Amino acid sequence: MHSERAPWYLRLATWGGVIFLHFPLLIIAIYAFNTEDAAFSFPPQGLTLRWFSEAAGRSDILQAVTLSLKIAALSTAIALVLGTLAAGALWRSAFFGKNAVSLLLLLPIALPGIITGLALLTAFKAVGLEPGLLTIVVGHATFCVVVVFNNVIARFRRTSWSMVEASMDLGATGWQTFRYVVLPNLGSALLAGGNAGIRSVV
Repeated sequence: MHSERAPWYLRLATWGGVIFLHFPLLIIAIYAFNTEDAAFSFPPQGLTLRWFSEAAGRSDILQAVTLSLKIAALSTAIALVLGTLAAGALWRSAFFGKNAVSLLLLLPIALPGIITGLALLTAFKAVGLEPGLLTIVVGHATFCVVVVFNNVIARFRRTSWSMVEASMDLGATGWQTFRYVVLPNLGSALLAGGNAGIRSVV
C-alpha cells in the first residue's frame, strides 16, 4: 500500500534545513537575555530582561520600530492590491507582450537589490522627488509586488475558471463573483504573499 507520507530521509533533510536556517536566530534570541555588557560567552553567564527595558526607554529605537512597521504596512498593502490585479490581468488575458510584462514584474526580485535601488533613486531624482517616507514605501512595494504576484498567479492557475462561469451563470455580478468565489480561493496566497512582503521589509 502506497503511503502519502514522505520518506524518512526526506523528512530528516527537511527538518535539518529548518534547524540550520533558524539556529542562528535562536542564538541571537538567547543573547537578548544575556547579562554581559560586551564580551559574549556561550552559554550565557546569566539571564536578564534589562536590555528590553533599556530598549523600550529609548525614543530613537521606538521611532525606528514605528517607522519600520508603518513602511511594512503601507508597502504590503500596495503590493497586495497591485500584485493581485497584475496576476488577475495576466491569468485570463492573452495579448501581445504578455511574456514581457511578466518578465518586468519579476525583474525586481531577479536583479540584485543594489541595482533596483539605484534605478529607483535615479528615477526619483529625475522627477524631483526627494528621498523620504514615500520613496521608501515605493521601493519596498516594488519588491513586495513580485512576491504577491508570484503567489497569486500560482493560485489563479490552480483555480478552475468553471467556478467563475458557474457563479456568473447563477446571476452573480462581477463583484459578487470576486468576493464570494475568487477571493476565498486567493486567501492563503494573499496571506503568504503579505507575510513574505512584511518579512522582507521588517
